[in-house]
Amino acid sequence: MKYMMIIAGSEAEAPVDEERSTAAFQRIVEWWNGHEEAGRIIEGHQLEPSSTATTVRIGTTGSTTVTDGPFAEGKEIVGGYAVLDVADLDAALSLAASWPAPSTIEIRPIVERA
Repeated sequence: MKYMMIIAGSEAEAPVDEERSTAAFQRIVEWWNGHEEAGRIIEGHQLEPSSTATTVRIGTTGSTTVTDGPFAEGKEIVGGYAVLDVADLDAALSLAASWPAPSTIEIRPIVERA
């Protein structure tokens, strides 16, 4: 079954120092590569900062409004995603729980149409 793993965190958190930042990034790379090689991650990307976002709102009449910035403002901003291919929700939750960085992870099933 396929799930979207949405990775959110605070953009305000600055790395304590270069060495810790490099070590944290390396843990993420190792985690990602291991699950990708095992076939549990089939796609994913880190996103540019929320300051690069543009939001399009479509009203009930079909009118559109385009604004700079993310859809929602908050302390936690979506920073990346992964498409998971795992047996079930429990497997997706287990994979998300092993993410090696402070984050909030949302897991949602992907609708697959024939």
